[in-house]
Amino acid sequence: MFNNIITVMIADDHVLMREGLKQLLQLEDDIDVIAQAGDGEETIKTALEYEPDVILLDINMPKMNGIDVLRRLKDLGSKSKIIMLTIHEDKEYLLETMKIGANGYVLKDSDADSLIGAIRDVNGGGTYIQPSIASLLVEGISGNDKELNKDLLKIESLTKREYEVLTLIAEGLNNKDIADKLYISEKTVKNHVSSIFKKIGVNDRIQAAIFAFKTNIKKI
Repeated sequence: MFNNIITVMIADDHVLMREGLKQLLQLEDDIDVIAQAGDGEETIKTALEYEPDVILLDINMPKMNGIDVLRRLKDLGSKSKIIMLTIHEDKEYLLETMKIGANGYVLKDSDADSLIGAIRDVNGGGTYIQPSIASLLVEGISGNDKELNKDLLKIESLTKREYEVLTLIAEGLNNKDIADKLYISEKTVKNHVSSIFKKIGVNDRIQAAIFAFKTNIKKI
């Protein structure tokens, strides 16, 4: 039995989608779905009332879309971590939500393990981005040869182990999974991640994943 239950709110205008996600998440011992909302205005009201640990927020909703809801909740000082539920066609919105401060991005056609992993990661203070979404984000980033040369110099500054860790971040792995895959401690991974962020000039895992795709370190 888990001592720390992750409270979750689902915001989506499709009732079947909400109920399906709820039934899926309720199977996990450490996750409890405490609230639902079917439109943007209701999402803000309910989020402030229940203060869930994590909000699963659909981008396309009536009355107020997910981007405006995200911005409003941030403005109101909501402490809830927010995972955007997206589809491939939402590419044009992803850069905007990243700038506003979403904690994660999950495609609606993802498998259950990806969604559950995303909830646990963001609740623990991390970020989550699916590799396929990272590649979509890269398409919206313009660059030139001068910028690319700077990025290549940043890559060269990485140690072999840091390079390995960065490729795994781009695959969406959390610190524990990276530690298991590389047969090193989770503390060592955290140290590598901090060093990587400093060397390539990013602040979080989402930006690191985008950097990896943009510089062709990792491709889908």
